[in-house]
Parts: sequence; structure tokens; C-alpha cells
Amino acid sequence: MDLGVQGKVALVTGGSKGIGFHTALLLAREGAQVAICARNEDQLREAAVSIKEQTGADVFYISADIAVQQDCERAVVQTAEHFGRLDILINNAGTAAAKPFDQVDADKWSEDLDLKLFGAIHCSRAAIPYFRQAGGGSIVNLATSGAKTPSASSLPSSVSRAAGLALTNAMSKDLAADGIRVNAVCIGSIRSDQVEKVWKRSAPNTSWEEFSRDSRRGIPLGRIGETEEAARVIVFLASDAASYVTGTSVNVDGGSGAAL
Repeated sequence: MDLGVQGKVALVTGGSKGIGFHTALLLAREGAQVAICARNEDQLREAAVSIKEQTGADVFYISADIAVQQDCERAVVQTAEHFGRLDILINNAGTAAAKPFDQVDADKWSEDLDLKLFGAIHCSRAAIPYFRQAGGGSIVNLATSGAKTPSASSLPSSVSRAAGLALTNAMSKDLAADGIRVNAVCIGSIRSDQVEKVWKRSAPNTSWEEFSRDSRRGIPLGRIGETEEAARVIVFLASDAASYVTGTSVNVDGGSGAAL
């Protein structure tokens, strides 16, 4: 299936590893020109080399802190200047932050909102003029299925992500007339560096397959998802194959989410 991203330019925040890396890799495989940004320049360089080796694509990378407005704007501008346009923005940057309400101080609230909510806001605002210039564009915001039905001790992340879903829906209505689509992907249990650390620390003598399929996790599909599985949904929503899809969110959580 031709997803219709051949020759388009995409910026993936948090693109040096995990879901961001695999999203950038799949976009490059589909023929898109890809820029990735993250804070660690060494990891960015390694990621760019890896994507180029696997796809032949010339990957542009930018060291940037998405919690800082000026860095968001710089990443977008440099991407558009390097490739001559911008068509796709994947707001993926974020970290896991889950504690009980009374253990989250003001600084932690600010840090989480700056990265996950305001990072998406600042990157999107900077990208919109380039999308309009190109005749349209696509934004995909990463969230979690817990943003829809937060569990206990899920703060501040569940609140930041819930705000991101509201942002997605509101932006989609404001920008539709310009041909700019805005969607969200809500991630559940997906293999990541953090999950692998838990696996190696808590079950060092257990294979990944056994750890992933532990029935106590309560995942209806019976396993932790792979990063590539999340990336495929993200790239689909970003692509022309989803040209009539905007203002929605898709759960990638093996069926464990309590809300559609």
C-alpha cells in the first residue's frame, strides 16, 4: 500500500530512540525526507546513521530541548530550511512520569507540561506557516491511553497527555480549512528502554517473550506491544492514506484501554 509520503518532509521530536526512532525509520522507508530532534546529540547522530544505513535516506538531526520554546521553533525552522518545506510533524517527545498526586511538586508539574503539552504547542505553532505554504500538512500528537481514563498514581503525565488530547481536537477544527490534519495516538504498554530496564531488573532470568506475555498485565491481546507496531499507526495517520481523518485519537494498547 502506498501511504503517499514519498518526497514529503517530516520532523519527529524525540526521534533518537524508541517510538520516535522507529517512526522516523518507517517514514524514511516510505520515501519521506526525515528530520529528528532530541537533547542528546550523540544518540541523535547514531540514530541518523542507523536510519541512513537501513534506508539510504539522508536524515537531518537537530539537538534541541522540546521543553524550551526557542528550541522548538529552531528545530522546525532548521528542518524547513534544510529540506525546503515541511509537511508532517510528529510531536513524540516525552518521558514517563507517574506518581501519586501529593508527591508531585510544582516543579515536576511545570517540567511535564512544558515538555509534553507546551512542546507540542510550540512546535505546531512554528510548523503551521510552512504547512500553509505547502497547501496542507499533518500533525500527530503522542499521548497515552491513560490520558482518557487516568489511573491512581499516574500524575503528572496523565494530566499532560489529557490536555494534549483536548489540544488535538481543538486544533483539528481550527486548522481544517487550511488542509492541516491533527490526530493523536494513545500508547499503552509498548517495548521501550524503560520497559526493558524493568524487565532486566525484575526478571533477569526470564526471556522477553515470557516477560511480555505475563498474564498479570491484563492486556487483552496477551503481550506488550513492539515499538514498530506503534510507529505503523503513527505513520498511517500522518500519511495521505488517512487524508479524511482528523481530530481523532487511536489507542495502541493491545485492547487494555477503558475508553475508545
